[in-house]
Amino acid sequence: MESFRLTQKEMNHLASKYPTPFVVISLAQVERNYEFLKSHLPRVNVYYAMKANPSPRIINLLARLGASFDTASSGEIETLSRMGIPGSRMIYANPVKIPRSIVAAHSMGVKRYTFDDASEIGKLASLAPGAEVMVRIRVKNQKALVDLNAKFGAPPEDAVQLLLEAKRAGLNPVGICFHVGSQSTAAEAYEEALLLVRRLFNDAEKEGMHLTTMDIGGGFPIPKAGSSMPDAGGMMDAIERQIERLFPDTEIWCEPGRFLCGTAVNLVTSVIGTKVRNGRQWYWLDEGLYGTFSGAIYDHWTFDFVSFKKGIKQLATFLGPSCDSIDFVRYDVMMPKLEIGDMLLVPECGSYTTASATTFNGFAFATQIYFEDEAISEERNVRNELSDVASA
Repeated sequence: MESFRLTQKEMNHLASKYPTPFVVISLAQVERNYEFLKSHLPRVNVYYAMKANPSPRIINLLARLGASFDTASSGEIETLSRMGIPGSRMIYANPVKIPRSIVAAHSMGVKRYTFDDASEIGKLASLAPGAEVMVRIRVKNQKALVDLNAKFGAPPEDAVQLLLEAKRAGLNPVGICFHVGSQSTAAEAYEEALLLVRRLFNDAEKEGMHLTTMDIGGGFPIPKAGSSMPDAGGMMDAIERQIERLFPDTEIWCEPGRFLCGTAVNLVTSVIGTKVRNGRQWYWLDEGLYGTFSGAIYDHWTFDFVSFKKGIKQLATFLGPSCDSIDFVRYDVMMPKLEIGDMLLVPECGSYTTASATTFNGFAFATQIYFEDEAISEERNVRNELSDVASA
């Protein structure tokens, strides 16, 4: 699955109109990512994890394509509601919820909620009576970039009893969910989790509970600097085969975030300062950890840097513009010699970047540009069509 990536000509054209730093969002790439996922996981209902990138136009596009939404707060639920998306197309997937947020979600028609501990049952039963609930279980995956099971998930052996307790409290238990962790690059963790959930479904049936829904979370991978290209399609095909074998009659959900938006955004940033410290070349950029590069901290992401300059490459360190000494964006990048004003292209930066950016130290958010709004997008479409004709 290819990423959206600006050419040098496209980057320079946009830089002539917009000062750096700016991010360029390709809605066409978001749509390609969605269609790719659906082609490999046709049984799965997509619930976009909007925390990855809450761009209203990305949300509107995915809603038109048929996606639903994974939400973590009443703020996200209210945002979707204002956009005309009904609560029936949302799941409140944060396992521990603020009571007033449950009230708000219930009032806006959200019917399905996730929990992973008995302490949540009383809140849901009193504030969202009759709600459909899914218990989230803990699964193991040491290979994930971000281990979400360190904070979330009930021990699997407690799952059925938690659902029974929810049923006694007047809630409607419908299923089980899990998340193998972010940027998982192999199908094994999913396959093992699916076997575990199948056993739990069987145990629930013995207790008189017929579960109808399973949520396999997200975690599907995208290209990452310094890593080989992930075979997301092959991984999804393996997951689909396991689903067909183990859950032929179950409603299946997934909650992708990074996979849908991560490859659809490029950042363009400029060098604003150069230094040599301890024999190593340092470059200051006009964007840093408190801005679009926030994913380096919050998401453990390693960003790629593309320079269109030629020349002998040397190791370089990139820093952000703030006065905070933590603002080191990336160390040890092979890069030709750069000068103040030179621009760098940063691909695959659509998830957990602008979503977690701040205006710390008074630096403004990077300008957001939609590629399809620019005339150069039409030029690219013409080139692609000519290329398709030539290869036919």
